[in-house]
Amino acid sequence: MIRKHLFNPAQLFISSFLGLIVFGTFLLKLPIALNEPISWVDSLFTATSAVCVTGLVVVDTATHFTGWGHLFIMLLIQAGGIGILSFAGLFTFFLKGGSTYENQLAIRDFSNTERLGEVFVLLKRTILITFGIELVGAVAIYWSLDSLSYMGVGEKVFVSLFHAVSSFCNAGFSTLPLGLMDGTVIHNYGFQFIIACIYIFGGLGFPIVINVLKYLKHVVNRLLKKWTLNVNSYRPWVMTMNSKINLITTGLITLVATLVLYVNEYSHVLTGHDGLGKLVIAFATATTPRTAGFNSIDFAELHFSSILFVMLLMWIGASPNSTGGGIKTSTFAVAVLNVWSIARGKNRTDVFRREIASITIQRAFATMFLSLMVIGLAVFGISFFEPERPLLDIAFECFSAYSTVGLSLNITGGLMTGSKIILIMLMFIGRVTMLSVLIAFIKKVNYIHYRYAPEELTIY
Repeated sequence: MIRKHLFNPAQLFISSFLGLIVFGTFLLKLPIALNEPISWVDSLFTATSAVCVTGLVVVDTATHFTGWGHLFIMLLIQAGGIGILSFAGLFTFFLKGGSTYENQLAIRDFSNTERLGEVFVLLKRTILITFGIELVGAVAIYWSLDSLSYMGVGEKVFVSLFHAVSSFCNAGFSTLPLGLMDGTVIHNYGFQFIIACIYIFGGLGFPIVINVLKYLKHVVNRLLKKWTLNVNSYRPWVMTMNSKINLITTGLITLVATLVLYVNEYSHVLTGHDGLGKLVIAFATATTPRTAGFNSIDFAELHFSSILFVMLLMWIGASPNSTGGGIKTSTFAVAVLNVWSIARGKNRTDVFRREIASITIQRAFATMFLSLMVIGLAVFGISFFEPERPLLDIAFECFSAYSTVGLSLNITGGLMTGSKIILIMLMFIGRVTMLSVLIAFIKKVNYIHYRYAPEELTIY
């Protein structure tokens, strides 16, 4: 048993991912997993990309790995997407008929639940929702692949399941030779749209999905009671402020991004599509930087302005407690709301008749600062190893790795070993977050019962 005085929750969370990456590295070096031999660095890179649900690849997933290799990658994606700690907690609970109080505290801190009794309820719901959406998604993908007559039923089932897992976990891996740009699916807009819908669900976050389902249940019950018993059973705050902020932010970003890319690339990378197809591909291109990483277009062919915009989308990322990365939509929303409050001369930030806690604002700006600092150091490091590479290509790669997106301007496979190691570290830090790394290794101070006199500094 791992004692709490030896490992705090952050250390347990980080070590679980490290252990899974090491296990995956050896797994992907097995002869049964490979059609062609790969180096240990490339195996480590692929395992890290799968566990951290990134999708950056240094070798072609479709050709370098066998069916067993694809299965191993899918299992690594699934474990990394849900979180190996979630699996560990649930298995402990089911196999031993319960769990220690210390383990429950660790998982509570990881899952951000308020009450200790909700820890395993949330984890069980997480597993059920994950497998449920992936199963429905796999069935929908299977029926959208009717045109692929060269595939047998068994192969089509596996392809459907692999893409459902990869898309829900926002991993971006594909068993198709050119990913979603493959000639067999590039004009299959039903397939493209289904994939986009699945990874949007995965990027919302488990607590938000659960809260939305709870809200829908409340609405249905309220309507039934109103129609049958003529009773108004309205309950306020069924939908939490966290869900409202993340859903609104996600919706606005998706709408704006789709319109921007549709207009900016209408006569450029979208010329190969007509009518509704342009809109579907624009929608997929606008949503995949939210850490999904599927490429329905060649991102290297985008206008310069579109590439910069995609980098911003990658940096923002998905919602908290989801399979996605980035600084998270809530962090971005809190920063915008705080700036708006300062501009209006307010000394506090409030929304939906609730005041946002100061600790939340502090964490938001700490997350933003740390992300830019880590990405900046990675850009510097890769520029040192690859001085001939364009800065835009390197920066795009680093934003993609840190935000666990998996998009690239086609330079990943040609990087030197030193650059690959930097990206491996960046993918890992982006998955567990730099704030978790600092919390894991910096000793916490005891509660201080005094405060110093405040003094303002000159900022602008």
